Amino acid sequence: MKNVWKATMRSILPICSTPALIAALALSLAACSTTKVQPAKAGGRYYLNDGPPKGVTQAQIDAVNEPVPRTERFVSGTLKPYVAMGNSYRPMNKLMPYHARGVASWYGTRYHGMPTASGELYDVMKLTAAHPLLPIPSYVRVTNVENGRTLIVRVNDRGPFLSDRIIDLSYAAAAKLGYAAKGSALVEIDVILP
Repeated sequence: MKNVWKATMRSILPICSTPALIAALALSLAACSTTKVQPAKAGGRYYLNDGPPKGVTQAQIDAVNEPVPRTERFVSGTLKPYVAMGNSYRPMNKLMPYHARGVASWYGTRYHGMPTASGELYDVMKLTAAHPLLPIPSYVRVTNVENGRTLIVRVNDRGPFLSDRIIDLSYAAAAKLGYAAKGSALVEIDVILP
């Protein structure tokens, strides 16, 4: 049920207007009663039919360029304190040094085309991330501790809200860092300052 709540929260947090919020809640609750819940990954299946895009080759993943960090105006609605899954969060309202080490996961096709907290549509093939506290947008360097690969991603969404995860990456970012097939990895993240 925790994962269903996470999926519900990810889909409704970016929505600001009341009628849209009510509609999203209704659809999310309806999905709870009809969606077949699958294990996180067993025999090539993913939770709630999430997973990598079909037919994507390693050459296509390799061709995805890292975003170039630049100064951007923060999305004001993402700077306010909020509660998700019973926990309170107070997002950073300015860029400052930030370093963290923990588990990164990724999200795939289930959320492709859905609005992120920034208002942009999530794209599995862009190098983006979700973080509960960092300003949106901001840029971080993510290093896979297990294999030493490093990558710059643009934070444009809120999450993950599970206590054992520090960041959610797009599918392309996870694939470039070498952990998409595994599902999660121990990473270090560092904010890139202007």
